[in-house]
Amino acid sequence: METQELLGGWTQYHALTPEDQKVFDEAMEGFVGVKYTPKEVSTQVVNGTNYRFRCDASMSGPQPMNWQAIVEIYAPINGKPHVVSIHRI
Repeated sequence: METQELLGGWTQYHALTPEDQKVFDEAMEGFVGVKYTPKEVSTQVVNGTNYRFRCDASMSGPQPMNWQAIVEIYAPINGKPHVVSIHRI
């Protein structure tokens, strides 16, 4: 499946590429408390790239919890990707 990228437009959600996974891992480095496992991603090319990762989220403890979330990450052209927001869905 080929994914078209339109400047300013979001792609359809699709399986992660190794590069998508690398961006996610770099942005989430050091994040504690909730484990986010990306399942699909949508991207938007801007001055850099915006990512929306559809994730399974889980938190362990006496009463483990599971839900889904969208993790939004911005990857600048030069610099480290970082989390912009996380929304529970």
